[in-house]
Amino acid sequence: MASNTLLDVTVTLRNKLIASCQAGAGDAFYDPASMARFAQAAVAGGAAAIRANGAADVEAIRTAVPVPIIGIQKATLGDGRIVITPDFESARRLVRAGADMIAVDCTSRAQAHGALDRLRRIRSELGVPVLADIATVEEGVAAARAGADFVLSTLRGYTEETKGVQRFEPEFIAELVRRLSTPVIAEGRISTPDEARKAIRAGAFAVIIGSAITRPHELAHAFARAIRCETELQSSKLYFLGIDLGGTSTKSGLVSNSGELLLDKAVETPARAGREGLLEHLANVALDGIERARTAGYEPAALGIATAGWVNVETGVVVYATENLPGWTGTQIADYLTSRSGLRVGVENDANATAVAEQEFGALKGLKDFVAITLGTGVGGGCYTRGELNRGAHFFANALGHIVIEPDGAECTCGRQGCLEAYANAAALLRYAGSRFRSAQEVIQAAHSGVREAEAAVDRLAHYLARGCNTLIQLFDPEALVLSGGLVQGNSRLITGLTERLSRSVPEWQQRKLRVVASTLGYHAGVFGAAAMGKRALDARSCR
Repeated sequence: MASNTLLDVTVTLRNKLIASCQAGAGDAFYDPASMARFAQAAVAGGAAAIRANGAADVEAIRTAVPVPIIGIQKATLGDGRIVITPDFESARRLVRAGADMIAVDCTSRAQAHGALDRLRRIRSELGVPVLADIATVEEGVAAARAGADFVLSTLRGYTEETKGVQRFEPEFIAELVRRLSTPVIAEGRISTPDEARKAIRAGAFAVIIGSAITRPHELAHAFARAIRCETELQSSKLYFLGIDLGGTSTKSGLVSNSGELLLDKAVETPARAGREGLLEHLANVALDGIERARTAGYEPAALGIATAGWVNVETGVVVYATENLPGWTGTQIADYLTSRSGLRVGVENDANATAVAEQEFGALKGLKDFVAITLGTGVGGGCYTRGELNRGAHFFANALGHIVIEPDGAECTCGRQGCLEAYANAAALLRYAGSRFRSAQEVIQAAHSGVREAEAAVDRLAHYLARGCNTLIQLFDPEALVLSGGLVQGNSRLITGLTERLSRSVPEWQQRKLRVVASTLGYHAGVFGAAAMGKRALDARSCR
């Protein structure tokens, strides 16, 4: 029978590592003696406690190590889903075998089957601390109110409500810590020492690591899979259908993994069609692209969408879009197009996708710090820092177009005033040039031919763009700025004017050696960006 009190385990576990020593049926280490040896190795390496499954494993580990043991009993219910410690008798057997604590599934599904009452009974009758395995903040709050001694993030990403979560989320730990007075232990999808540090930094009481320590076959499989996938991606001739949904036009094309553009096409975007109309439009473009590719003898491996608006890339949902695309906020693009096309789908904000394209296919391949800026119907930006695309805590990062450069200035499509987008988009260029021009492209061509009004309009655009870029340069200190979109093509005067203005306003200009260049991907930069997202969707989900 366990003898450690809540105070004992609290003192023992604070800011410590807990090793989860478990193996499934068919695993080479699926026996109590092996689990005991794993526990010994983990404790020798610094683990302060062990989490183990089943009375037999708990008993073997109890004889091998002196540290506290968290006991669980995995069971499969009638619906085929696994639940952790589903009944009181399982908990009693675990305690008799030597468990000092018991973990109980306290997700909403388990709560519907009496988990909270079971938690209370285990604490009362068996006299051991009880840990609540949860997946959402609300489940954690309910478990804490029921008397859980610790709340664990174990099941985040493993329930129906959280199935979109595929990575460790230190921000979720931080939210649990903010909402609960009960200690929070981080567990689930923590695979590196850096992620363990982030868990503690987020306020976790302790950290549980399982597969990354005690499942060598999974470690070997992950490395072998990564090598195999990268080899296949490099050696195979793969094709990715990219769709760039803009406020004016929708461009699409088939892009090979070596960066060759095939079968490009552009159609008008029904921007005022609303959510359902735009989804149907995307589906039609995708299905048309797939059919054209197959007719030409190519088989698309994945589909990528670059869209106006900010996107949760993990779920494929548009978290916010301006009135350039009314009703687009909240749209689930990935699932819808997966069901319609049968392909894996990656979705990203169009400007972010263009930044990905520059690193994947463009002239900036290999650069770690750069800003990609798109100029067209709107203004967008994608910022790479230390080799990673910066998306922000809520996927709202890189909103270059909505940096305020003129307080109380011109109205923007986002509903606010003075945003860069209102001063550096196609409509603004036309406004600067006067009524004689019918399109932004006409202004650019006239400026190239030396028409004074058009030159002045492009220069004014460069002036406002420099204000926004100055802010970005001060924040990110990039190696390069790369510009793309309809206002950049054939517009060398804009690049020259922007560079001159920045050289006068940015401190330490010579030392920075900042490059300001037009994208080599040209008119189809958005298509390349979308295709890059399709390629990354394939990278992330294939070969499993």
